Amino acid sequence: MTPTPTTVPVAAAQWTDLLTAAADTCLAALLDGAGQDWSRPAHGLDWSCRRTLDHLALGLTGYTGLLVARPDDRYITLFASLDPQAGIPDCLDGLRIATSLLASTVGVTTADVRAWHPWGHSDAGGFAAMGITELAVHTYDITRALGLPWTPPDSLSAAVLARLFPTAPSGHSPSDTLLWCTGRIPLPGLSRRTDWQWDGTVR
Repeated sequence: MTPTPTTVPVAAAQWTDLLTAAADTCLAALLDGAGQDWSRPAHGLDWSCRRTLDHLALGLTGYTGLLVARPDDRYITLFASLDPQAGIPDCLDGLRIATSLLASTVGVTTADVRAWHPWGHSDAGGFAAMGITELAVHTYDITRALGLPWTPPDSLSAAVLARLFPTAPSGHSPSDTLLWCTGRIPLPGLSRRTDWQWDGTVR
């Protein structure tokens, strides 16, 4: 079988729809495991599955704030977290809100806007791709820990590979390539990465 093309460039107007699709598929997968023990470590991380949700809330809200504040040398001072007493389904509602805020901000941000990020000053499409990557890889981390079979959809993976991982290897499915780029799995002939980052700079 011929592998799906690894990278597919995405037009700026498509990022809002891709973020919404990422939220739908990732949160549905996480909801399937809502009744399990979320105090166990997420796959490959030092955080628990529950703590990983807090990381997602912080990241998604932070990307929104960066696009609004548009700093050129620092992170924003707004930090978001989920209610520590809330159940998992309610936490997932919180993540959907955070994703919606990012998607809405991406949709109204003009193409000339740039904001700071330690892995490259970026534009709205870049921050959308970062949000999708966070959702995809951490959903993978959590579902693996909970014993649920889930991998990021190739359509989402291809979009973020094109935007954030310009040197990604070819010849593999977009899903596997994204998981390799983010240090989750090995690929044939390529060992699992222990150090990685994306490139958010505008190209």
